[in-house]
Amino acid sequence: MKNIRLITILLICLLSWGLSAAARVEIQGARLSSQNEMARLVLDTSGPVVEHNIFSLDSPDRLVIDLAGVSLSGPLRQPDPTNPLLTSIRSGERPGESARIVLDLKRKVRVKSFCLQPDGRHGYRLVVDLTPKPEQEVRQEALAEASRGLSGHPSVQQRSVKLKARDVVIAIDAGHGGKDPGAVGPRGTREKDVTLAIARVLARLVDKEPGMRAAMIRDSDRFVILRERIRIARKHRADLFVSIHADAFRDRSVRGSSVFTLSERGASSEAAKWLAARENEVDLLAGIDLGKSNEEVAGVLMNMTQNMTMEHSMLAAKPVLDELGHLGKMHQSRIQSAGFAVLKAPDIPSMLVETAFISNPEEEKRLRDPAFQNQVAKAILVGIKRYFEANPPPQTLFAMRNDRGASSIRHVIERGDTLLDIARDYQVSLPSLRSLNQLESDRIRVGQVLRIPES
Repeated sequence: MKNIRLITILLICLLSWGLSAAARVEIQGARLSSQNEMARLVLDTSGPVVEHNIFSLDSPDRLVIDLAGVSLSGPLRQPDPTNPLLTSIRSGERPGESARIVLDLKRKVRVKSFCLQPDGRHGYRLVVDLTPKPEQEVRQEALAEASRGLSGHPSVQQRSVKLKARDVVIAIDAGHGGKDPGAVGPRGTREKDVTLAIARVLARLVDKEPGMRAAMIRDSDRFVILRERIRIARKHRADLFVSIHADAFRDRSVRGSSVFTLSERGASSEAAKWLAARENEVDLLAGIDLGKSNEEVAGVLMNMTQNMTMEHSMLAAKPVLDELGHLGKMHQSRIQSAGFAVLKAPDIPSMLVETAFISNPEEEKRLRDPAFQNQVAKAILVGIKRYFEANPPPQTLFAMRNDRGASSIRHVIERGDTLLDIARDYQVSLPSLRSLNQLESDRIRVGQVLRIPES
């Protein structure tokens, strides 16, 4: 889920070096490098940079880096004329014990920043990676700006209505497929066909629900390796992963449904695999480049992420299990745990649903029946909705429904906004604005969404 990723990001600096009220950090120098069309700025600092904010400015294109509690030891190194993205670097100190660095750009860029600990050769570092923004994205932004017909920034009243709730994404995985038929029933019914039929019904039902969208892992009779199923779900930024199967057993009298989540043992082995693959580790841990000296920190972050994911997997599986129980006998009345490979995405709550025993002649007949397939899909959908209603991801329709009683107005922070200005424009008190959004200070960030109290 997205909130799992957000919590991980917020805890990274705390776990890496802790927050303290130490002396001001000093920027001791800047190192620039470039490769192909990418540019990297590395700021060498005397201590950990606890807080920094990066935003862009237009006409001309610039990137601004604000660093709280940081001072400058002197002018920063200028980029080489051959640098693909930077023309110059300006810096200065601002009131309130903060430093500002302005990067003059040759074109619009995408930005990723992360902090690094001392590694023996270098001390503390803040790394800022720049990549060119695709021309299509630049054109779309220009068209959007032109369509608003504004010469400057939109007013807060105009911006407050442009926020759209994003859909929660359900990755639906039809078990087996292609050269892997799965279990085969007494009448020759193949598990891969039954699971695909139920998955398609579930996808249609999900897509009909406001604020929900289905992402099919496979929508045809094709073979998809287990790791690829996780990759597809992560590509769609899924909020929940549901794998559909039809169980089999040598005793043909065994029947009923069951729901599985990842076992702790399976999670532990999976954490080791993710931490062994650097590209996966960086992708999962919010883009943080963790070196060998940070293995302990990486392990802690991985465990935190996985623990939250496993907790939400259980929370999602419980209502699905309850709803399936209304269809008939359950094989297992409690959520089961196993090391299924498809459940091992560390950042996506996942469950595996054994809809029925295809090895049982009576249940095989039911699994072939479109009416029963529809009942199973509806039960899974109702359970999923119950989970998201109780645990709504941020900026989704589920979250807005939950918050509607407190406030129906949302405001998206853009550069130049201050909390005081927002309170004045909406004619609400600053304390009420802080309280409703659980803000401990007046610091806000670009892209943050604030709820506006009733005036």
